[in-house]
Order: sequence, then structure tokens, then C-alpha cells
Amino acid sequence: MSGDSSAASHSTDTASHPQDSTDSVAPADLSWAGRVRASVLAYIALTKPRVIELLLVATIPVMLQADRGHVDLAVIAFTLIGGWLGAGSANTLNMVADADIDKKMKRTARRPLARRAVSTRSALIFGLLLWVASFAVLYVAANLLSALLVSATILFYVGVYTLILKRRTWQNVVWGGAAGCMPTLVGWAAVTGSLSWQPIVLFAVIFFWTPPHTWALAMRYKEDYKAAGVPMLPVIATEERVTRQMLIYTWLTVVSSLLLIPATSWIYTVIAVAAGAWFVERVHKLYRDTKRGAEVAPLKVFLQSNEYLAIVFCGLAIDAVVGLQTISSYF
Repeated sequence: MSGDSSAASHSTDTASHPQDSTDSVAPADLSWAGRVRASVLAYIALTKPRVIELLLVATIPVMLQADRGHVDLAVIAFTLIGGWLGAGSANTLNMVADADIDKKMKRTARRPLARRAVSTRSALIFGLLLWVASFAVLYVAANLLSALLVSATILFYVGVYTLILKRRTWQNVVWGGAAGCMPTLVGWAAVTGSLSWQPIVLFAVIFFWTPPHTWALAMRYKEDYKAAGVPMLPVIATEERVTRQMLIYTWLTVVSSLLLIPATSWIYTVIAVAAGAWFVERVHKLYRDTKRGAEVAPLKVFLQSNEYLAIVFCGLAIDAVVGLQTISSYF
């Protein structure tokens, strides 16, 4: 449920040595109200609120699909709150572990711990409190399975991705990206109390989508990752190899999205096919351009990958709410 990429996700790994609690909380020249505001904004920034957008994009459509548009709005609201708290916890704990690397990267140098706006100890306590709150909200408002899935996500994202994978292998976002896929399972479990093949397919969509999404950003900030010692694929491989890998994962993403067609109507089918064709063409163009040595715009593909995922999941939500006959019912 988190993501640096988000998964995905894009911060850095391995726990840094905890800094002293002498890290200042807010500039001394601010008024009392100004210091409070600065502190509040710093704690909000620890949760990486923009990354949490993936939570909204993935969770709501999955919940609607789980009961074909007849979900209790209160369940949706509390699941989103619990999911937001869980993602905020994972992102905060990730930032605690990545503080040393964040200082070295221009893209992350203004994060709260990197600029000492929050102490390491305070951030750690904040992250753990968010974790407890997330579990409590989901357990009370939804069910035990959804609460356990969020806890498993936090453990995987921080313990496996951040502390083990990210600084050790270029496949960090491939396997670590699984954390960003968990909203599909959590949302379904919150509605049904169980899991089925449909959320697993949607899990696969985000899982395969994460590498091309993250590598496009890493191509743009390659020098940052290199300076921080994070072996992202664009740091250790040629652009042609990177974009070839991106194209492979893009195809896997689109094919995975089509596996859901039997459980949906023609609305999702048309949207998934059209959006998939467009996304493949965009990544294929990036690959062609790198292969012939032309100037490339990986950041543009990064943004387009966001658009693709939003279109597919919004299409799923619309399909579920409209509630037309599913494709499988015709056979």
C-alpha cells in the first residue's frame, strides 16, 4: 500500500544509523504558530501523500468490483482511512531508513528527515503509531484479513524492499513493487472477507506496471541514484536495455489487465484494450528512440504510465457501478 515508486515507490534503502534527536523540528525564527504549521507539514510530508494517490486509484475500483457497485460507502471510507494510515506508516518508516541516501539525492534532499525538520526518533514513533492506528481502523471497520494484509504490506515494504533489496539489486523495484500492489487485495478483502482470482489479477497489473513506471523516473534521475549508491537498472545498464525491459513489463501489464475481461462488461473491455494499446505504443516509442540514439523523454513516459493506470482502474470503477452484464455471462 505504499509506494516509492510504489511501490511504487522510489526512495532508498537500508537503515541508516539513527541520527540524534538533536535534529531541529522547525526554524527558530518562526512564530509559535509558524513552527506548529511547519511541524505539521513536515509530518504530513513523511507519509508521502502524493504516493498515496495510488491507494485511492487502486482501492476504490477494486471494492466496487468486489460487489459490482453495491458497496457500503462507510466501508469504503474506513478502508481508505485505514489504508492511508498504513501507507503513511510504511512511507514514514521507509524515510527513516533512507535518511542518509535522501540527503545525497537532489530529488529527495528536501524530505523532512534529510533537512532535519523532524528528528529520527520522532519519525520512527510517528510511523509506528500510524501502523497501530491502521490495524485498529481496518480490524474494527472492515475485518481481520484486511488489517493483516496492511500489516504484511508494511513489513514487506520496510523489511524486505527498503532494508534488503533496494541497495543490493537492480531488481529492487521488480520484487519490492509488490508492496504497491497490496491495495487490490486489501480493498477486496475489506468487502468480501476473502480473496479470489480477480484481485490477484489486479495485483499482477500493478506488479508488472511498477518496473516501467519506476525505471522511467530513474532514467531521468539516474545521476541522483548513482550518487546515492542505489543500483537502479538505468544506473547499471544501457538505455536500450532499460527500455527493452520496460517494454516487456508493459506488455505483461496490458495482458494482465485483459485477464479481467470475463468478470466485467464491454465498458471495461473497451477501456482496457484502448488504454493498453496507447501505453504500449508510448513505451515502444521510447524504446525505438533509445535504440536509434535519439533524444528521449523518460519523464513523459513516467507521467503517461500514471495516466494509463488511472484510466484502467477508473474504467473498472465505471464498469462496476453501471453494472452491465459481464462478458462471461454470454457464454
